Amino acid sequence: MYTLDDTIAAISTPLGHGGIGIVRLSGPDALAVARRVFDRWTAEPAVDPHHLYHGHIVRPETGRRVDEVLVSYMPAPHSYTRQDVVEINAHGGLLPLREILALCLRHGARPAREGEFTLRAFLNGRLDLAQAEAVRDVIQARTEASLRVAVEQLGGRLSQETRALRRRLVRALAYLEAGIDFPDEDLPDEEIAGPLGAVLAGLEALLSDASRGLIYRQGVRVAIVGRPNVGKSSLLNRLLQMERAIVTPVPGTTRDTLEETIDLRGVPVVLVDTAGIGAPRDVVERLGVERSEQAAARADLVLLVVDGSAPACAEDEAVARLVGQRPAIAVVNKEDLPQADDYARLLPDAPHLRVSAATGAGVRALEEALAEAILSGQAQAGAEPVVSDPRHRDLLQRAADALRAAQETLGAEGALELVAVDVEEAVQALGEITGETAGEDLLETIFRSFCIGK
Repeated sequence: MYTLDDTIAAISTPLGHGGIGIVRLSGPDALAVARRVFDRWTAEPAVDPHHLYHGHIVRPETGRRVDEVLVSYMPAPHSYTRQDVVEINAHGGLLPLREILALCLRHGARPAREGEFTLRAFLNGRLDLAQAEAVRDVIQARTEASLRVAVEQLGGRLSQETRALRRRLVRALAYLEAGIDFPDEDLPDEEIAGPLGAVLAGLEALLSDASRGLIYRQGVRVAIVGRPNVGKSSLLNRLLQMERAIVTPVPGTTRDTLEETIDLRGVPVVLVDTAGIGAPRDVVERLGVERSEQAAARADLVLLVVDGSAPACAEDEAVARLVGQRPAIAVVNKEDLPQADDYARLLPDAPHLRVSAATGAGVRALEEALAEAILSGQAQAGAEPVVSDPRHRDLLQRAADALRAAQETLGAEGALELVAVDVEEAVQALGEITGETAGEDLLETIFRSFCIGK
């Protein structure tokens, strides 16, 4: 399915207008293709690697210049893909980059697929699979904390710990197979039980912080809900520290959902401002209410906003019933006005905080409560979590479950063959993290999520 014998090309920078854009080639003919279109190398007897050459991309048939460029050549194995790589640094307009790419394709390269440069880096052993996935996570990081987690994974932190655990299991599996093949030998059980217990403890340590790692990587969605005119959009603006949503004294100003992201203790938090939930006056408001209800249902956490200057009403109670048992915080807004104190019955199990979106009073405490709820009481530790990808978490969990089953069989003095089956399952799961036991279907799924050119 995958071949390393041809040369691929793609635009490796975001499409649009910019100062610089890069067309990248990788493969055995990367230099030959570049020689055909780069005037400095057309008659150059030898190209110095890792040097920048100034010149022009030209159409070989006519000699017409396409763009003024800087070009570098990185021979295998000293390149990102461990193949010959050429990078053409051109002006960042869409038209010159597309013309340069078209010339490369016309003269010996083929279009790269999603993530194919990083796939080649993996297949050639420069990166393992977990590190390759970290390349995508570095690109997509939305906060400094999520970037740090991705960079740690790119550096091989998870891979090193996973490989060490897998090596211990492989040795235990070899010992098990020896016991199966030579049943007359009296092999002590602790030679198996000890390593299984130690590896299981290592897996549990990795899994213990996985939820925080996933939050840093994926972020959370927080829906701001309430009846009309309680200050939901004002609260959004206050949390964003900018005037993003339109705010007026007229009830029902917000008629659709509005999403913006903030960085809260390193966690990307998507705030979803919603239309007031109440009796709709027209079809537009009815659609807005439906979208508000959908936003609340999809949210990881809900902020129920009420007007603290007026008694709780039936609409407030209806919204509270809509929130139900979802993780929530009750926000009693308009603290700067005379207060009504009858909101305790709304979401009685949720924290209640009084704020003023108009003045900012109480908003810092609300941010702290949000962070506490999102991180489930976990303080922001000095070390970043090792596990931040759902695929890795699920594989670690699979390995841990298999080892527990192996321990149970071993403790019940069951057949060593059954113990070996479970240990082999754990070895397989850990190998899928780094790619040692990954099949083509898994690779196709992972690299399809990459952008073309990376």
